[in-house]
Amino acid sequence: MNPIIKEITERIAERSAASRAAYLARIRRDGEAAKGKGPARAHLGCANLAHGFASADAEDKQILRGVGNAAKPGVAIVTSYNDMLSAHAPYETYPPELKAAVRRAGGVAQVAGGVPAMCDGITQGRAGMELSLYSRDVIAMATAIALSHDMFDASLLLGVCDKIVPGLFIGALHFGHLPAIFVPAGPMASGLPNKVKARTRQLFAEGKVGREELLDAEAKSYHSPGTCTFYGTANSNQALMEVMGLHLPGSTFVNPHTELRHALTEAAGRRAVEITAHGAEYTPIGELVDEKAIVNACVALLATGGSTNHTLHLVAMAAAAGIVLTWDDFARLSGVVPSLTKIYPNGQADVNHFRDAGGMQVLIGDLLDEGLLHGDVMTVAGPGLDRYREAPSLVDGSLVWAPVTGGSKDLDVLRPVAQPFSADGGIHMVAGNLGRAVSKVSAVKPEHLVIEAPAKVFDDQLDLLKAFEAGELDGQDFVAVIRYQGPSANGMPELHKLTPPLAVLLDRGQRVAIVTDGRMSGASGKVPAAIHLSPEAADGGPIALVREGDVIRLDSAAGTLELLVPAEELARRTPEGRPLSDAQWVGTGRELFAAFRRMAGHAEQGAGIFGVSGAESPHHGPGLGFPAEAGASHLETGTPVGARPAGLAR
Repeated sequence: MNPIIKEITERIAERSAASRAAYLARIRRDGEAAKGKGPARAHLGCANLAHGFASADAEDKQILRGVGNAAKPGVAIVTSYNDMLSAHAPYETYPPELKAAVRRAGGVAQVAGGVPAMCDGITQGRAGMELSLYSRDVIAMATAIALSHDMFDASLLLGVCDKIVPGLFIGALHFGHLPAIFVPAGPMASGLPNKVKARTRQLFAEGKVGREELLDAEAKSYHSPGTCTFYGTANSNQALMEVMGLHLPGSTFVNPHTELRHALTEAAGRRAVEITAHGAEYTPIGELVDEKAIVNACVALLATGGSTNHTLHLVAMAAAAGIVLTWDDFARLSGVVPSLTKIYPNGQADVNHFRDAGGMQVLIGDLLDEGLLHGDVMTVAGPGLDRYREAPSLVDGSLVWAPVTGGSKDLDVLRPVAQPFSADGGIHMVAGNLGRAVSKVSAVKPEHLVIEAPAKVFDDQLDLLKAFEAGELDGQDFVAVIRYQGPSANGMPELHKLTPPLAVLLDRGQRVAIVTDGRMSGASGKVPAAIHLSPEAADGGPIALVREGDVIRLDSAAGTLELLVPAEELARRTPEGRPLSDAQWVGTGRELFAAFRRMAGHAEQGAGIFGVSGAESPHHGPGLGFPAEAGASHLETGTPVGARPAGLAR
């Protein structure tokens, strides 16, 4: 192993020792009970069990009530299917396929529940986007409700996009004694080249093409069932599930409605039966997701230039397994993990091109060979990550896996560690007197990594867009400060709509950048940005002290973010602006999530409402160990601005 990666892994394990031990003790107790008592449903009362199989067909009803063979394990299907979203539409046919595969393998499967799946692409710039990040924790709770019936011995989790996979992951880890397999749907075929789409968006922002031309370009990009083909959070989710061993090898980027896709889906159903507590390969998800698996996910994220949303999600996902992951871990890993891919928005290729260049198998194999991934891990395919060097194919109608050899087939898309696109990861952490933030640099030109310019301050992204349309941003260098966009202000929406206009100004020769406590999912693209700024403005963070015209210096290469105002001057200032009140934050269902605003943890803590598993106590408040009475707002805790929350020791 690379010594720094080994050291970081050991530090995470040491930091997490108490909570991880408590978590493992709980799930091992449940696992031992599961081994001893047979299928979970066998110990339900008669009325309970009758409710559980009342709607089943005749064959499954006989199995579920135990007639003939009471030892058949039950498998829960938890699905995010809806027919509005391209990524999730393929899941319509999965339940019957999975049920048949599970039955052939000697088990019985039921759709235990559904989880919501919203599309950030539809809600960009709209009120619904303010519910997006909160939906992750709703999905986790919905997953828990689905699994709470005590009918099941394993789960098959159907999810693809943004918050859906992290939510399913968190929920499943709270039933950590159960094995779980994520079953992907795959990306749509390549459409309009990403470069053309991005250019059309900029032309529309400049008023050079109309709505019809823009809509035509977008419709040619997003054109059929399957995941959008750019490397955003959805496809980052899929890559991370494979490198963590929660997908079957090579199943991530196989297109929907193909013979190979169907074969892999059926194989996932069969495998779920084989890894229950009642077989010889018991693989509970809570044991599989350990410190090594979490570090592997971080390495893969950095090596591929994945979504910055995972600097939030992976922290929250690790916490569900009793593991404390910090931004400092990302920063140190970024120093030793090279950038190995160029996938849009970090390049012009899409995930289909990445797959065809060798995809996850070549990437994982090379990272393993260079000691950048832990190979001695559990996976749903069996022990060891070496299995994920193999790619699936159909031979005479049968699904087989074979090692991928020969390396990348396209060095413009995928490179080996010995020949990287850059020596470090595409995600940097920046820090200074404005707080700590995330900066995705993989698509930023070297000459734009450092900017020092006056601030233009906005408390709403729409105000910046209006200023652009009015020509008020033309011909000047500036750092756009967009504040009151954090988790406890308005749900931390993504601010994708800001990228085209700011990219236009950048192309005109202006030096511009973004500093925000909101999110951009890496879609800041070529515009330098410091995002997820923590502490946020709504919690009294220093970003609330910034005044129009203050000079800000963002150095993404050196990892610094400074407001160039004397400390004594800052000490005299009071915050400007404010988030919307609960009375104002209404419409599109937002009022239903007011409690989430009060309980959301800092971005650095994962921006969620749950604590670290195994560290629960009556005094746990918002987020990962935030020291407050449960339900107290951040501003009521008295925690000093910029203070490091308890439980996040380096």
